Amino acid sequence: MRYWPTLVMALVLAGLGLYLYTVELPQQESHEQQETADKKVLLLDQQTLTGLTVKTDRHELVFARTPEKGWMMTAPLKTDADQRELQNLIRALVTGAVSRIVEDRPANLTPYGLDDPITTITIMAGTEQETLSIGDSGPLSSTLYVLRESDRKVLLTNLAPKDFVNKTLMTFRRKDLLRLSQGDVEQIRLTYPTTEVALYQTQEKPKSKWRLRYPIEAEADQTEVRTLLFRLEDLKALGIVDPGPERDALANTLTVPKVKVAIHTAEGDQTIKLYQPDLASGEAFAETTPTGPLYRINPTAIKDLTKELFTFQDKRLLGIDYTDIAMLSVKTATEHYVLINQQKEWVMEDRPEPLDQQATDLFVSRVANVPAEERVIKQAGPLAPYGLVAPAAEFIATGRDGKIAGKLSIGSHANGLAYAMGQRIPGIFQIRADLLTQVPAKSDLFAQKIGKTPATP
Repeated sequence: MRYWPTLVMALVLAGLGLYLYTVELPQQESHEQQETADKKVLLLDQQTLTGLTVKTDRHELVFARTPEKGWMMTAPLKTDADQRELQNLIRALVTGAVSRIVEDRPANLTPYGLDDPITTITIMAGTEQETLSIGDSGPLSSTLYVLRESDRKVLLTNLAPKDFVNKTLMTFRRKDLLRLSQGDVEQIRLTYPTTEVALYQTQEKPKSKWRLRYPIEAEADQTEVRTLLFRLEDLKALGIVDPGPERDALANTLTVPKVKVAIHTAEGDQTIKLYQPDLASGEAFAETTPTGPLYRINPTAIKDLTKELFTFQDKRLLGIDYTDIAMLSVKTATEHYVLINQQKEWVMEDRPEPLDQQATDLFVSRVANVPAEERVIKQAGPLAPYGLVAPAAEFIATGRDGKIAGKLSIGSHANGLAYAMGQRIPGIFQIRADLLTQVPAKSDLFAQKIGKTPATP
């Protein structure tokens, strides 16, 4: 009988635990969930959204979400939607919070600007639907009054006016003129009225490179090609002229494009033509298909995409990559020595002492990578005016096959620039004159001998 008090206590504790688990905790969780829901503007799950309607005093725009293309505009016309603008709008609604419930089932909406809402947004998630009317700004300029149709409550929210005010048809239309991911582009062809430039991407390992295919076969300036691709990615319409009489009349003024860009990817080809029919007006237009819309674009886009061959050439004048140099001869007015790469270690010809590998590596890479800044003349003519008859510095690189593969001569210099000729591109160029002051003396390349200090006990 002495165990009965313990048994009774155990039963009481078990009953209390069961009560907490089955009654109190669910009620608390339900209460917390309700508090969280009460703070949300939109109660629908973002991942389940299937449709959206945005109504203003000028437009009623209808969007549908598709598995293949994401959000598409279905009315007032069927076209691609601006995914970023739609996602920003949805994100603002999903993350928007309720500061307080101002009024429940109000009889008069005028004090909140909800009798004539700025924007009315209807959101669909399968069979579920919610409508939110956006009214005036609240006490703070960064707040908005919202009427939620499902419970007819006027909410003071932290929604920002910039996300909902002055939204037009153009706001939500796709403005990117090309579907472009840099890594997928394999070939680019730029066609101008009198010439053409063709580029292609090699599949070299460990990293692919861009090369010129036409009008010459040569290495390309990797930075310039990446810049070109960025420009194409960022090419956006400022206005859209849809098929119809206005489009037909405008098309008649567009004759010879300033530049035609053709892009090839594994997914297919894309072409865009850029026109500037009247230089005085400054207007510029783009066409992606003969029967599709015409796009008003920023005229600077034509300048950004109209480049001469020299722009896309690899402008490193020496003519050989740093990693391929087996021997480099260096000659200046005061120095003359030859560096030899032996099993990835630099040594001085006829000198057994070890070299400072870091300093030597840095110097050789500077010589190999010095780029032309400006072209002076396309073909080398008289050299005397440029100080290239007796160069201030001359570098000759030998490849692993024992043949001369690179040459760089630097002539007279002034104002931070020097005249130079190289093996990679014919002509005379201006380069930064820094390299002339960075040629180390032979003695400076040898490793410093550091005496050993006794160990501290």
